[in-house]
Amino acid sequence: MKMDIKPIKTESDYAHAMQRLDEIFDASPGTPEGDELEVLGTLIDAYENTQCPIELKEDPIEAIKFKMDQLNYTPLDLAKLIHSKNINEILNRERKLTLKNIRMLSKGLNISADVLIQEY
Repeated sequence: MKMDIKPIKTESDYAHAMQRLDEIFDASPGTPEGDELEVLGTLIDAYENTQCPIELKEDPIEAIKFKMDQLNYTPLDLAKLIHSKNINEILNRERKLTLKNIRMLSKGLNISADVLIQEY
């Protein structure tokens, strides 16, 4: 399969890139989709850093909610992303993020782990 990747310049490009990222999120490294995932992640990261940077001072839960809003994700979408049934407890600050949650959220929502590991 040939990669059809182009620079992300608009919100529409960004939404399309995020949709494709979601489709290939579980691709294995070294495969064509794994390579596409890596390149697409780099493009998304560059776009987000210029268009909607998340400051380190931001609360991890607020950063997650912000990204959910940007991507039109529901708690169910987020639960699927991190393979957790406890997402509402996390969003309501009743349960702390685990290291596994942080890794999956960092990759899946493109939020810096530095933001996610902060106390809240």
